[in-house]
Amino acid sequence: MANDAVEPAQRDEQQRIDSIFRSGSITAIGVVVGFSLGFLSRWAALPGEWTRSDLVSVVLITLGLALQVKALADLLMVSSLQLKRYNRSVRFFLTGLIFVGLGVVFAVFADLLGFGGIVLQG
Repeated sequence: MANDAVEPAQRDEQQRIDSIFRSGSITAIGVVVGFSLGFLSRWAALPGEWTRSDLVSVVLITLGLALQVKALADLLMVSSLQLKRYNRSVRFFLTGLIFVGLGVVFAVFADLLGFGGIVLQG
């Protein structure tokens, strides 16, 4: 009977995920963050001049990386075992993943369509 008296908000706060499940999520997110960082660093090291279209891609990828790193940092906290906090971290990660993907797609299509011709003035 005591569980029936629990308010819905308290019940949501009490819902927890298994720590092993969270560990798998941390591993997967860590791998994707590493891949995203590696992509950005290799792309930045390519020879050639930067263009305005490159800046759009860099902003999208950097923002996406920031969201991915935030999600990873949040998942490393013990409080992320609460379902509500875990789900929020996953939403941050997925949003970051979408931004990184958009940045990469934008960079590829900008190069294919020839938008890379406007060189930035130093």
